[in-house]
Amino acid sequence: MSKSPVHAFAEARRVTAGEGFTLSRYATDDDGGLGFGKKEGEAMLEATVARIAEQQERLYADARWSVLCILQSTDTGGKDGAIKHVFSGVNPQGMHVESFSAPSTLERSHGFLWRHDVALPRRGRIGVHNRSWYEEVLVPRVQPSILQAASLPARLVGPQIWEERLEDIAAHERYLSRQGTLILKFFLHLGQEEQRQRLLARIDEPAKNWKFQAGDLADRARYLDYMAAYEEAIRATAAPHAPWFVIPADRKWLARLLIAEAVASAMEALDLQFPELDSAGRTALLRARDALAR
Repeated sequence: MSKSPVHAFAEARRVTAGEGFTLSRYATDDDGGLGFGKKEGEAMLEATVARIAEQQERLYADARWSVLCILQSTDTGGKDGAIKHVFSGVNPQGMHVESFSAPSTLERSHGFLWRHDVALPRRGRIGVHNRSWYEEVLVPRVQPSILQAASLPARLVGPQIWEERLEDIAAHERYLSRQGTLILKFFLHLGQEEQRQRLLARIDEPAKNWKFQAGDLADRARYLDYMAAYEEAIRATAAPHAPWFVIPADRKWLARLLIAEAVASAMEALDLQFPELDSAGRTALLRARDALAR
């Protein structure tokens, strides 16, 4: 069966090897030549969410795989909206969303993977992480004062720390994949002009004022530094078992559709099945039916 143009576009945005990767090859406003707009895209999203919901039911019943979706972006990248729209039709009992902000004192007293590990989805569940362990090779790399304030032995804090942390992340994701976790990582790639417009909207629209933070403009000034850090992170950790999807995020509706398609397709590829009863189980089931019928 031939795949849809949306599927082909999502696959074109999949990164499974870091060699030669550069963000400059991925336009933030790319529409993939799909030839349709927001209204049709939203209708397609609804159908794709239904596919995820069907697979989630099988995942829950089978209880052997788990799914981890990681969403990363710069400020105003659209992570919250993507989570809301992509997973809106999934049974809440079968999934968990965790949003990570600055680490607490307790979290800083552990290794940087600890607070993320305790939030991993168990078998049969979908876990969505709004920001993730990648924050530890992004924010402190761009803002060195954060790393300098960390409770780490001085001899461990040096230029080598970023390569070491990326090695740790890559090894950890390999470990998780070998334990039956389907890992899907999404970088919502937002252009500078679109980011400017979204920040203005947070200021100009009263209902969005609460979203604006004092540090947003300072982070925006470091946009190119963040892009360099993201590029290095993707290059070091992209793998077939833990792919990155570089999602064009200038159009929110399209970003949501591509994320949903990637999740639905990856779960369908697991070939999840509802558990089947053996002969003894079927016999017991028939006896129970007879008892209920009487």
